[in-house]
Parts: sequence; C-alpha cells; structure tokens
Amino acid sequence: MPEIRIASEAGACYGVERALGLVEAAADERAGAVHTLGPLIHNPRVVAGLAARGVDAVSSPEEAAGDTLLLRTHGTVPDEEARARELCARVLDATCPFVKKVHQAAERLSREGYQVVVVGEAGHPEVEATLPHAPGAIVVGSAEEAARVPHARKVGVVVQTTARRALLAEVVGALLGRAEEVRVINTICEATSGHQAAADELASEADVMVVIGGRNSANTTRLAEISAARCPRTHHVEGDDELDASWFEGAGVIGITAGASTPASQIEAVRSAIERLVGGR
Repeated sequence: MPEIRIASEAGACYGVERALGLVEAAADERAGAVHTLGPLIHNPRVVAGLAARGVDAVSSPEEAAGDTLLLRTHGTVPDEEARARELCARVLDATCPFVKKVHQAAERLSREGYQVVVVGEAGHPEVEATLPHAPGAIVVGSAEEAARVPHARKVGVVVQTTARRALLAEVVGALLGRAEEVRVINTICEATSGHQAAADELASEADVMVVIGGRNSANTTRLAEISAARCPRTHHVEGDDELDASWFEGAGVIGITAGASTPASQIEAVRSAIERLVGGR
C-alpha cells in the first residue's frame, strides 16, 4: 500500500478559521437572518454548507438590510462597508487581519507620495478591496506588466496575501528601472508562504499529489501550480468525490496539500477516501 503524506503546513489559515467561527456563532444565535457579503471564503463546498444552514451570500448590503451581515475574508471597499453599517442591524467584520495589513500599507504608501503598485490578480476580491485605500494604484500581475508601469520618482509596492514570492521578486526587478526609489512592503501572508514551501517539499518526494480546495481559490491554485512543477501527476480537487483510483496506480508516495480555505474535515475526508481506494487493490 502506498504511503500517504499530508504536507506539514496545509489547510485553513487563521483568517479563515476566525471567519468560520464568526459565521457559525452568528448562525447559532438564531437572532434573525444572517448573510455574507459575497462568498465568505473561496471554498464552494463550505459556502454551500453555510447556505444549507440558512446563511446565504448576497451581492450588496441592500439585500441584507435589517439583518446580520458578515464582511467576507477578502475585505470590502470602504463605501460598501459604510452602506452595510448604515443599513444592516449588525455587521460582523470577517476580513482577514492580514488583508487589513495590506490596506494599511497601501494607505501609508499613498499618503507618503508613492505611486502604489499592487502585485496580484486584477479583479480578485482582495485586490479590489485594496485599491480604494490608495487612489490611483496600479495592479500588476506579471513582470511584463510591471515593465509597462509609467516612470515615477517613488514607487511603493504591496502584495496580494496569496501571491507567490517568486512573482513579487520578478515584479520588483522589473520596477527597479522605472523609479528612483522602489519601496516594498511584503504583505504576503506567512501561512501562504508556509503552505507553498511545504507543498514544494512534499511534491518533490511524491509520485502523486492531490491539492484540495476551491477552484476559485487563488492560494489553492498556486499550490496546484507549485505541486505540478515538481510532480506532474498533480490533481486539484474540491472534495473526496472527485478522486479517481487510476490516479494512484504505481504510486509509492501520495502527497496531500490543501488551500487556506480548506477545513481539516475536508482534508481528512480526502485522505480517508484515498486510503480506501488504494487499499482495495
């Protein structure tokens, strides 16, 4: 039977666990309807589980008027938060504390006269929530995009919490020739870095890698990319029902990692399912 290993750092981070604790406590109180402003986290199965408990995702504060509303882990734009606090009976801020640090860093750089560059994915909720904190900020997702940033005397850089360190280094390298001063505030979450390093280490030793998490999750997608670079037989799944026994044929070591929005229960479900699949040969 193959050896099944779970990465030394994998699964739900502090910010996600905090958010889930907040929403579960609010749902248990049963003091009126509870909503989240957008999906609480990027894990469709967790979001579906919350919906089954009566906690639905809304697209605007107006849809939750008079009820309890949780701000998602990725943060929200200041105007939207202000509307929520005006319209809703109660607002619970589930924004990840590390995301708030990005907002604070962007504000500080903007206040000090830097052209702010946000390294991350254009359109991602976290990036969209960061931009209003630094009017005129530019989103850069690659070294090629960084090379097109207009020349400026001072450029200040913040980073989406789930970005790769390698991407940050590439972007900064491209920016160095486009400003007299480039100041970098590395806002990549420590949990993200730890997950990525652990996935890279395990994937280098595994014959097959299984990466668990939402396909809409940026940090899970990064783990899948890192794992695939080391282990071509890498599979990204959202749950144990997606596993295929043929993936594990001839494998001596099967590695498992999971994104920061993946609860421990989902990791254990996948591990147990793999054990059943390979144990029945």
